[in-house]
Amino acid sequence: MLIDSHVNLHAPQFDEDRDEVIARARAAGVGLMVEISDRLSTFEATHALAMAHDDVWCTVGVHPHEARHYADLAAPRLVELSKLKKVVGIGECGLDFHYDLSPRNIQEAVFRQHARAARATGLPLVVHTREADDAMGRVLREEMADGPFKLLMHCYTSGPELAKDAAEMGAWFSVSGIATFKAAEDVRAVIRDMPADRIIVETDCPYLAPVPHRGRRNEPAYVIHVLDKLAELRGWSREEAEARTTDAFFALFDRIPRPAGA
Repeated sequence: MLIDSHVNLHAPQFDEDRDEVIARARAAGVGLMVEISDRLSTFEATHALAMAHDDVWCTVGVHPHEARHYADLAAPRLVELSKLKKVVGIGECGLDFHYDLSPRNIQEAVFRQHARAARATGLPLVVHTREADDAMGRVLREEMADGPFKLLMHCYTSGPELAKDAAEMGAWFSVSGIATFKAAEDVRAVIRDMPADRIIVETDCPYLAPVPHRGRRNEPAYVIHVLDKLAELRGWSREEAEARTTDAFFALFDRIPRPAGA
């Protein structure tokens, strides 16, 4: 089974042909997609997509870019929304010090509320981190000290030290189309050292289309190119890469029932 662990199908880039995009994903062998929440104001649309399609599930959360609009967000609100049918993760949340679209102290405060919601619910925390390695490592260590929770380092492009720290905390990692980019050798080097039983794949569509589609709108059907690059980097066959990432996915997102034969 091909699984796209991170899609943004609610994005306006899909408003003209969303149903066709989903159909192309299925035709390409994608059996399951996780639709990601980036703000609570669009969560209704995110959740509606999951409810409308048997092969789509969703998360609930606030991206660090949007944290400035949710400075008063508290974990119980996320916990309550997570009780809705087909919600299987907390996030996308985290720290982004590249764009700094939200003040860093607010990003951190909002991120901690997500971590607390993940701990309370047992759902995996879907983490975005960019140019924030030291702060991310510190926050994760502090939150883990208050009690463990499942952790996914989504679209991981940060450094090897944070990867090592996160792996020691039991994190899973998702690989995106960035792994196919010519200039991303540093990313590929980290992928080669990720824990073999905790790697999954994603598109992050409509962003980050993999080679040979780079520069175009990304969509879930392209996740096969990410899987093939992962297989190449790890020395796995496509079949082994598919089996390993499928096993890792269902170990992480354990609220999703595993289909027979998957």
